[in-house]
Amino acid sequence: MQEQLRKNGLSYPEAIGVSVAIMAPTAAMALNGALVAGVAGVSVPLTFLVAMITIGLVSYAFIQFNRKFSSSGSVYAFTTVSLGPRMGFLSGWSLLFTYLVFTGASAAEIGAFMQSFLSFVGLPVGWLPIALVSIVLIWLLALFDVRIGARVMLLFEGISILLILILSVVILHRGGAAHHLSAIPFTLAGNHLGTIGLAAVFAFLSFAGFEGASSLGEETANPRRAIPISIASAVIITGIFYMLVSYVQSVGFGLSPAGVHAFSVSSAPLGDLAKTYMSSGFAAAIMFGAALSAFSSALGTATTGSRLLFAMGRDGFIHRGLGSIHRKYRTPHVALTVVMVIGLLEVVALARQPGASVFGWLGSIGVLSLLLAYLATNIGAIIYFTRNGNWRGAVLIVPILATVALVYTLYTNVYPIPTAPTRYFPYMVIAWIIIGICIVVTNPTLVGNIAKRIARESLHTQEE
Repeated sequence: MQEQLRKNGLSYPEAIGVSVAIMAPTAAMALNGALVAGVAGVSVPLTFLVAMITIGLVSYAFIQFNRKFSSSGSVYAFTTVSLGPRMGFLSGWSLLFTYLVFTGASAAEIGAFMQSFLSFVGLPVGWLPIALVSIVLIWLLALFDVRIGARVMLLFEGISILLILILSVVILHRGGAAHHLSAIPFTLAGNHLGTIGLAAVFAFLSFAGFEGASSLGEETANPRRAIPISIASAVIITGIFYMLVSYVQSVGFGLSPAGVHAFSVSSAPLGDLAKTYMSSGFAAAIMFGAALSAFSSALGTATTGSRLLFAMGRDGFIHRGLGSIHRKYRTPHVALTVVMVIGLLEVVALARQPGASVFGWLGSIGVLSLLLAYLATNIGAIIYFTRNGNWRGAVLIVPILATVALVYTLYTNVYPIPTAPTRYFPYMVIAWIIIGICIVVTNPTLVGNIAKRIARESLHTQEE
C-alpha cells in the first residue's frame, strides 16, 4: 500500500504561510532593494511593481494546474501530465536542485543576519555555528508535524514584517529624508524601460519560491481551492509589501543622488534606516527579524524540498525508502533528512567564506535552476490546457507573456558573462541537468513508474 502524507493537515492561512515564508519578504527587502537601486536609481518601487506583474503572469499556470491536481510533486507532477514523464522528471529534478541549495543558502543567511545582530549587541559570534544549529532546529520542526512548521513560519515572518511596518509608518510620518513624500519612485525618473527590465531581475528573485504551497497539495484541506488561493494571495500580499517597503527605503534614504547612492551601497538598508529614524535598539530588532525571516525561508524550502524528493522516491528514484513516511508524524522523514544533510554539507564546505557570500552564491545557483522549472511548467501549461480545450484565444496571452518574461530573465542572468565565481554557476546547473538526463535514459523503469502513478493520480483528482 502506498504511504500517504497527513491529509487535511494545513488550513488556508498555513498554506499561504508556506509560500510567503519561502519568499522570505523581510530577508528579501533586507538585501534586494539596494541591488535594484544600484540599477534603477529612485525607481525601485516601480521595478517591484513590474516584477509583481511578471510573477503574477508566471503564477497563472501554477494556479490552473493546482485547480486540477493535488500532488506533493508540484512541478514534477504538472510537467509530467503536460510534457510527458521524461520532462516531468527533469523539471522536478531542476526544482529539487533549487530547494537543495536554497536550504543551505537560507541557513547561511540566518548565520549572517544573526552574526550582525549579535555583533551589534556586543556578542561577536561567527556565522557557521549559528547556521549549523539552525539546520538542526529546522530538521526537528519539519519532522514533527507539517502544521507546526507552517505555524512557526507564519509566526516568525509575521513578527519581522510587523517590525518593518512600524519602521515604515515612522518614516512615512516624517516624510522621509526630504520631510515630504513624492510619487517620483513610481515613475521612470529618466530611466529607459530596458533599465527597469534589467533591475527587475533582482526584484523577481524576491518572489522566488511563490509556488511552494503546491508541494503541500496532498496535506491541505480542500487543496484544489486552497492551494490556488494560497499562491495568488502570497504573490499579491508580498508584492504590495515589496512596493511599500521599497518606497519607504527610497524616500527614507532620499531621492537625491547622494541618497540613492547611500541606498544602493548599503549592506543593511533596513537596519540603517531603523538606526537613523528610530534607535539602535530597534535597528537590532530589525536585524533579528531578518534572521527570523531567513529561518522561516529555510524551513519552507526544507519542507517543500523534502515533499518533492518524497514524490520522486515514491516512484522509485534512487531508493524507495525516500518515499517512506514517519509512522507517528506522517511526514517524509527520510527525504527530509537527506535534504538537511546536503544543506549541512554545503555550509560546511563554504565555511571559510562570509555568510552573506555563501547565501549569494548558493542562492544564485538555485535561482537559475528555478527559472528552468518555471519555464517548463508554463510551456507545459500552454500545451496541456490548449490540448484539452481549456485555454483558447486571449487567455493564451498570459502564459505566453510569462514564458517570454522567464526566457528574458534567464538570459539576463547569464549574459553579459559575469565575473568569477558567478560565471561558473550556469555550468553547475547544466551539470545537474545532464545527470538528470542520464538517469532518465538509463532507467526507463523509473520513467514508466512516473507515468503510471501520474496517470492514476490525474484520473483520481479529476474524478473527485
